[in-house]
Amino acid sequence: MNLRERLRLALPALFVIVLLVVLLAANLRGQQSTASMPAPVSAANSSGFPPPMNWTADEDHQNMMDQLGINALRPGPSGNENAPNHANYHESKANPFPDLPDVLTLKNGKKVTSAQVWWTQRRPEIVEDFEREVIGRVPKNVPNVTWTVVNSENAVVASHPVIKQQLVGHIDNSSYPLISVDIQMLLVRPADAAAPVSVMMMFGRGDFARAGAAPLPFAIPGAPGSPGSDPPATEQLITDGWGYAYINPASIQADNGAGLTKGIIGLVNKGKPRKPDDWGALRAWAWGASRGLDYLETDKAVDAKHVGIEGVSRYGKAALLTMALDRRFALVLVGSSGEGGAKLHRRNFGEAVENLTGSGEYHWMAGNFLKYGAAEATFGSKNAGDLPVDAHELIALCAPRLTFISYGVPEKGDAKWLDQQGSYMATVAAERVFRLLGARDLGVAEDYYTAKLPPIKTGLLDGELAWRQHDGGHTDGPNWKYFITWADRFLHHKAAFAPAPAPVVPLPADQPAPRTDPNSLIAHEQLLDKTKKGRIDIYFEGDSITRRWGATDYPALLANWKQSFFGWNAADFGWGADKTENILWRLENGELDGVNPKIVVLLAGTNNVGRTVPAAGDAKVADVTNGIQAILRALQAKAPDATIILTAIFPRNDNPAVMPIIDRINENLSKLADGKKIRLLNVNDKLADRDGKLFDGVMNPDKLHPALKGYQVWADALRPILTELLGPPAKEDHAPPPTGDPSAAH
Repeated sequence: MNLRERLRLALPALFVIVLLVVLLAANLRGQQSTASMPAPVSAANSSGFPPPMNWTADEDHQNMMDQLGINALRPGPSGNENAPNHANYHESKANPFPDLPDVLTLKNGKKVTSAQVWWTQRRPEIVEDFEREVIGRVPKNVPNVTWTVVNSENAVVASHPVIKQQLVGHIDNSSYPLISVDIQMLLVRPADAAAPVSVMMMFGRGDFARAGAAPLPFAIPGAPGSPGSDPPATEQLITDGWGYAYINPASIQADNGAGLTKGIIGLVNKGKPRKPDDWGALRAWAWGASRGLDYLETDKAVDAKHVGIEGVSRYGKAALLTMALDRRFALVLVGSSGEGGAKLHRRNFGEAVENLTGSGEYHWMAGNFLKYGAAEATFGSKNAGDLPVDAHELIALCAPRLTFISYGVPEKGDAKWLDQQGSYMATVAAERVFRLLGARDLGVAEDYYTAKLPPIKTGLLDGELAWRQHDGGHTDGPNWKYFITWADRFLHHKAAFAPAPAPVVPLPADQPAPRTDPNSLIAHEQLLDKTKKGRIDIYFEGDSITRRWGATDYPALLANWKQSFFGWNAADFGWGADKTENILWRLENGELDGVNPKIVVLLAGTNNVGRTVPAAGDAKVADVTNGIQAILRALQAKAPDATIILTAIFPRNDNPAVMPIIDRINENLSKLADGKKIRLLNVNDKLADRDGKLFDGVMNPDKLHPALKGYQVWADALRPILTELLGPPAKEDHAPPPTGDPSAAH
């Protein structure tokens, strides 16, 4: 048998051997990589649909890098300042790309000079760049959402009856039944509102899982058992007549890269990985919030034209994005949003673009965003300076609607990592669009590059674009009372809550009681600040009659105040509508601590008298007298060296029937004065005749508050006493700057 014949016979056997070796090797490779390989897309189950990819975040991240042709990404800086690659916190190195994309220049180089050009040309250009390169696009085939109320119950929030509704928004998954997505939303609104209510939607779980649970106790700032924080936002909103909603972002899209083949993103992609311009988690959460607004538009108890959106940290990014892209939202509170939110991408300070392109946070963004962290790629390399848009344009997309950017301070946990300065620069850079569209901006004249952060707790709240950095941590909690008051002013909001009539049991006038409306909470904080500024030798305390005299919102009266008391270091601590119990609470919660005045001028009690009917006179006289006496005790305890000038309650003619009651209270006050440490000052004979009828011109048309002539009567009576106790006024005055009513300050 020749060689050729032998080979012909041996070939089949060799073929079998080679085939067995190949199969064995393939099997071994499969066993070694099973744990890290995705499920094959061709595999089918009983539903007939291929199962979703079950990738880790690292695998999905690598897949996107492969799609984009990226070989290596630059590592993001570390938040650990002891690490070799720690983040930069020096302003000298913070602006490597100082020139931001011009928000009012079209791509063809033409300037935007009208609102029409903004709406029809420039705004669509900016939205397109954000969707393609930064946040991703919402697919055209995204399925419909059907909302169902799964639970409704009556409850109490901040002592007000409310209706709580748990809602589920089921997303149609008939195109891919292997993924089911149900958006969770909790809606809480006043039970007896007289009209549709404004609603603040907030990213978070809220108490969605606490159906039927007892309401949390209402916390008053500084009250016993309270750590000194403000009431929760939910309670402040309900107290002010708003409703609120919580929308659970985790029920829309998971907050990790492994979840990108699941949730709403995975459902639309039928379990397959994203393409480079597909949406990320931030855009998905914003889309879910918009679907929540779809439902609110169908609820007749909700004023759908006045719905806001709020979030903190990553949800602050989502709230800003929601507001920017869904023009139905009327207002937004953006809390501590940082990189990917209100912070400029181009800033080299704290968190950077490279942190958002890494495997831990890339899922928030579009896949294309990874290009701007690329060190080596088929297209070379790119950085933050190559982005076609930046955060100032995201803020500008909110114009002219109400946009409030909020931060805390690093000392309390709102880390430098977030770059408060860079976020402020972005907000300033967005001003031009608000002005173009007829809205008021921050009022900052400086260029964004030179604009410096305002002092902490100094709110720029004059316009539809607002900024405030509070003195708390990684939260927007301390800014809620400012936000609510600011929003109320622009929305012309009045409390819609109208609870069923109930017997009113007045609190004793000598028991401290706080005012819990947002405006009073702000005023209390302002007065606390005032105690720490300047020098205060004369401390005025009282209600609106006292307050108006030294207030910025009454310039004519303030001029008289300065003329009367300049050189004596006088400060006004009155607050409008306060009763004696409210003044007592303010004194016991810091408004006189550490002041050590030489003189205290007190005028209080008229709000306790109110429009009392004569039949209740005896009880009212005793109650108000006790309240003023309690204030005197508090003043002597807090300022033991001060002389108190106790001013008799002024006459009032809005209800002449109360004058006998006021006269009897004033008689009691004369008995509380000793002529030394407590001196009674009664000027009523210069304000009204013996029958209590006011003299012409001394009071405003309301017949309650003094006019300029009435204040001059008070000043003329005070000056001899002040001169006796303090000597003549000095040529300089070191009193703290005057304050005013926060709601009227603008």
